[in-house]
Amino acid sequence: MEKYKDITLSPGERAADLLSRMTLEEKVFQLSSQIIFDVFGDEYKQKRDFRSGSFRNPGHFMHCKDKKTSKPSEVARFINEDVRKSVEASRFGIPPIENGEALHGAQWGMATCFPQPIALSATFDPELVSGVADIIGKEVAAAGVRQVFAPVVNVSRDCRWGRTMETFGEDVLLCSDMGEAMCRGFQNNGVIATPKHFADNYADGGRDSNESHSSWRTLYEVYLPPFKRCFDAGAMSVMAAYNAVDGVPCSCSGKLLTEILREKWGFDGFVVSDYGGVEDVYRAHHITDGEAKATAACIKAGLDTPLPNRSDKNVLEALEKGYLTEEDIDRAAGRVLKAKFEIGLFDKPYVDEESIDAFIRCDAHKRAALHAARECMVLLKNEGVLPFEKSKVKKIGVFGGGADDVPVGDNYSGPYGGWRADDAFTPLGYLKAFFGGGAEIVTGADAEIPEKAPGCDICLYFTKMLEGEGRDRCNIRLSREKRTVDIESKGGMIVDQAKVQDGADQEAAIIKMAKANKNSAVILLNGAPVDMTPWIDSVSAVLEAWYPGEQGAQAICEILFGLVNPSGKLPMSFPKSVGQLPLYYSYKPSGRGYHYNENDGMPLYAFGFGLSYSGFMIGNVSHHIENDGLVIEYDIENHGEYEGAEVVQIYLQSGNCGVVRPVSELKAYKKTRLEAGEKKHAAIKLDGGSFCYYNSELEYGMFDGDHTVKLGTSCTDILYSFDVFVRNGKLSIK
Repeated sequence: MEKYKDITLSPGERAADLLSRMTLEEKVFQLSSQIIFDVFGDEYKQKRDFRSGSFRNPGHFMHCKDKKTSKPSEVARFINEDVRKSVEASRFGIPPIENGEALHGAQWGMATCFPQPIALSATFDPELVSGVADIIGKEVAAAGVRQVFAPVVNVSRDCRWGRTMETFGEDVLLCSDMGEAMCRGFQNNGVIATPKHFADNYADGGRDSNESHSSWRTLYEVYLPPFKRCFDAGAMSVMAAYNAVDGVPCSCSGKLLTEILREKWGFDGFVVSDYGGVEDVYRAHHITDGEAKATAACIKAGLDTPLPNRSDKNVLEALEKGYLTEEDIDRAAGRVLKAKFEIGLFDKPYVDEESIDAFIRCDAHKRAALHAARECMVLLKNEGVLPFEKSKVKKIGVFGGGADDVPVGDNYSGPYGGWRADDAFTPLGYLKAFFGGGAEIVTGADAEIPEKAPGCDICLYFTKMLEGEGRDRCNIRLSREKRTVDIESKGGMIVDQAKVQDGADQEAAIIKMAKANKNSAVILLNGAPVDMTPWIDSVSAVLEAWYPGEQGAQAICEILFGLVNPSGKLPMSFPKSVGQLPLYYSYKPSGRGYHYNENDGMPLYAFGFGLSYSGFMIGNVSHHIENDGLVIEYDIENHGEYEGAEVVQIYLQSGNCGVVRPVSELKAYKKTRLEAGEKKHAAIKLDGGSFCYYNSELEYGMFDGDHTVKLGTSCTDILYSFDVFVRNGKLSIK
């Protein structure tokens, strides 16, 4: 028996044996890929070339031209067919790694749709997020998808970046914890996690894919750690970013893809490009004078698989002209083959088409989506209005553009054209079901609010935002325009040719509603902070619901009417205006000052903030050193009338370190759930790594420093603090 068929051997041994048997062309095809937009049409038959056995999965493109939503069994059948043809075309029976998007659910119409990542981060509950990723992993694997382009672990510190909703927010620890949790969930199911976009994916003003202006210190301290945590958790792939770092595109950066990723971190997986990223080394960045040379530069730097379409022509040309050697191809192809053996793809390349329809979006998965939606929402303001009493509501006004949309968000939610399922509710639809005819529900255009709102017992306004990939914002106020967009590339710059039409003035509508009916609330449906200054003082209550996924409408209703107590915390600072941006809590001190004439530099709502219908008391705080770490103990009591949860957060302020440190850094947190009147004892441990930093030589370690440890319920609501010191690698308390 050939060694590559021997399941008792390691994936590396099997891959090396198979590689030794392959021709150069067969190796090259292991680096190639292809997308298909219309899987049920002639395009599939015309464009496929099954020599390679390595073509990628077109599953998440299935509905780009299709008018119907395919059943999961249809997706599985098509993928099985794709795999079978590739296996049969390869003399070694090499299966392809079918891949797709799965930021908050597998990207086809019938897969379970969870809250967007920014919302998941607001739970401050990595185990919940790992459970979500476990379900996503099970659903994508059931269809035959074995690699997902997720999670997005770029730290978002400028909410003008349209892709902020795909991230876990502004904090390094939170992004790292949530990214690691998602990778664990995916990989538990034999699905390759591909954290993206490596490394710094946006620039000044939140401009997507523009050149990074971050120093290497900032990269090491802020933007690289979440990726490192993902690889430590077992992520087997990574996607290189479009942008340039220190003058070199990430796709061909040997410093990023070899020196840091492989030599310093020991990563032994494979690197994929973002779509078209390899070609853009030539077309956008103008680093080379042709695509073949660009492809060679990327592969030599450490990139293995150019996506999304056929790269074999460029690779073969690069070989012919001497830009690449067979050794370069062996290195890249060997990594891809090793991953295929590691996930058992050779031994079980096909999936069961018959059972998948009963599994995808089963009741248990929908319950998990509902639980995540309940946990992610953040109550920002409540002047005694919430929760509403259902029994006292006989007439309810429901307004705003988001009221009649399923609140999943646009980015990677189902097929291109929008996630859809017949049994998913819009907020308006769920309110109708919730009251079941027991109350009159009044709707109308924003212009009708002054007329209709006064006669209602309560009023709700659901916002609608224009944001997402390709939709970076120059302001962060509620959208006032409708746009049709024609995007083109001019000299390496993405130019948005937007045709702007007047739309609803949501801010004016909210103010009118608040004036007409004080017993009202605003529900924000968005993926990033918004400027609320023009209207926040007018309203009595604001619920940040994010894009809470397919079960989000029910969760919103349950929170508004007190069936669920909100417990989410902000994973990003909410500024007072766009002029404060970029704004994040973990900044480094200025030499003189850090605010404008027009404001004090403080956010409208701080990182970690979130209200509850209950009140929590934290007391009997103590601390001690244990096993080279610090243990903080405390009592927490729910003295309200509702069951609820509070997130205790530990921050560090450091000085006397020889280098400038942030004014505050989140180092640990703990979410505790308590019944009304219940009291618990809890403990949080900071290990020695919490006191480590990069010194002036960019060496990482537990160097000397004086640290103030702060315990609170947000970065600004600090309840208790004490000092600890590090000398010669040892912690002490004076």
